[in-house]
Amino acid sequence: MTSSTPLLSARLSVDYRNKPGVLRNIALEMSRGEVLGLVGESGSGKSTLALALLQLLQPRGAKVQGEVFFLGENLLQKTESQLRAMRGRQISVVLQSPLTSLNPALRIGTQLKEAWRAHAKGTKEECGAAVSAALQSVSLSDDDEFLTRRPSQLSVGQGQRILIAMAILHRPALLIADEPTSALDVITQSEILALFTRLNRQLGVAILYISHDLLSVAALCNRVAILHDGQIAECDRPEVIFESPRHPYTRSLLAALPSLPRHRPSFEPADRFAKDLLPVNAGTCE
Repeated sequence: MTSSTPLLSARLSVDYRNKPGVLRNIALEMSRGEVLGLVGESGSGKSTLALALLQLLQPRGAKVQGEVFFLGENLLQKTESQLRAMRGRQISVVLQSPLTSLNPALRIGTQLKEAWRAHAKGTKEECGAAVSAALQSVSLSDDDEFLTRRPSQLSVGQGQRILIAMAILHRPALLIADEPTSALDVITQSEILALFTRLNRQLGVAILYISHDLLSVAALCNRVAILHDGQIAECDRPEVIFESPRHPYTRSLLAALPSLPRHRPSFEPADRFAKDLLPVNAGTCE
């Protein structure tokens, strides 16, 4: 795999038995270290696309057609055991609700150690060092008092940081964040967005950031893909989406904002890889 090869290259469609065309002719590419925002209203297919990339839709009765190349390998041709070996190690996901994603019966330290041991073999000391490093990366304590807490003893913000720590334990190449700030207050949202930016810069991890919040996506991401009715309406740099939206649906999303900021969100590249991004075409995200 050369440096010019996309980290992720997907061309796919998704049908359910009772609802064909949930996703149609999706074309999506991401470079190493890129932060790509995926925006759309509820029911547009954002989470379906995330699950399709992870190959987690089949148990739900969905049919995925096309190809999903990740690190040069087509995930649609992998066995379930091969996919399990990749999920959590090379490609990780952060969901929106830590209260439902964490096991309420297990202590935080136990859950972090189990996540490490799922993809690594090593000593107790190596496991502890990996867990401590992950917690420090998300600005959480790694002392015994904190590790013995259960999820019910955490704030929602702390719970979300635990999910992020689990996701980066094995330094994945790609992190899929599915509406990770929707359950958070405004201040905690900004802290989590700053955390994603820092992890992107420090670890070089690419992030597919899924949200309905255009402003947070604009501040965080190198590019923004607008998903509408199962298709990518347009994909471009955030400043282009804000200043010159081409698709009527994008214009309606912007018009629905309570008020556009007097000064646009910062459009500084979220990482040092921005100059290497692939060219953008309307209707795809390549």
